[in-house]
Amino acid sequence: MRLTAVMQKRGDWYIGFIKEIPGINSQGKTLEELRNNLKEATQLILQANAELAGKFQGPDTIIEPLEIAVEAVN
Repeated sequence: MRLTAVMQKRGDWYIGFIKEIPGINSQGKTLEELRNNLKEATQLILQANAELAGKFQGPDTIIEPLEIAVEAVN
């Protein structure tokens, strides 16, 4: 999976978020630490959503791939 990390230096820290997934934000003392924190946060969110989806199983549940075309916004 390829996502976009938006990162910025703020004082002694780097802050950042994942552009495509609201709510994934983090910080780090270095860019490498921030990148690792964003990767970990993204993995945790995706894992939590997968577990939640597993609880929605039943005869009325539909789970399928969804393709979305997104235009680049600069």
